[in-house]
Amino acid sequence: MELMQAIKERRSVRKYKPDPVSDEKIDAVLEAARWAPSWANTQCWRFIVVRDPELKERLAGTLKPESNRAIAAIKQAPVTIVACAQLAKAGYYKGEQGTDKGDWFMFDVALAMQNLTLAAHAIGLGTVHVGFFDARAVAELLDVPEGVAVVEMTPLGYPDEKPSPPNRRELAESVFYGKYGEK
Repeated sequence: MELMQAIKERRSVRKYKPDPVSDEKIDAVLEAARWAPSWANTQCWRFIVVRDPELKERLAGTLKPESNRAIAAIKQAPVTIVACAQLAKAGYYKGEQGTDKGDWFMFDVALAMQNLTLAAHAIGLGTVHVGFFDARAVAELLDVPEGVAVVEMTPLGYPDEKPSPPNRRELAESVFYGKYGEK
């Protein structure tokens, strides 16, 4: 699949078929995540692959609010990938924070997860970025150590829906030239 096609056609999938996802396909999407750029090549991301239905049920229980459609997706998809980050690595230079943005881990994990979701789409799998959950509860469920933050989850599986493309602003609404607000 051509890159721009994958970017434009990838959708947030919340309904999945029960078909298992092979280790090869899981490895392929994780390999795409591994090749994401990161601050000073720190590669602070860590991924936990969860297949156990009982554990996925418990992960789904950490989502908020109760009407969150991702709850069913986490339970239904054959795999959930939990993205974590080692803290105080990205965004640091010689042990000091390098920018006013603080720890850069959110940027780096987002880049890796975007690679993962695009790669998944390119090989026929669905995903959805899930961030509205109790990260501490997830960390406890998965024995995530101190100094590592749970950032995001995504169900991974074969889509059982084909969501419509969302509306997008015109480019001119988001792009300025020279200074903010200048067209």
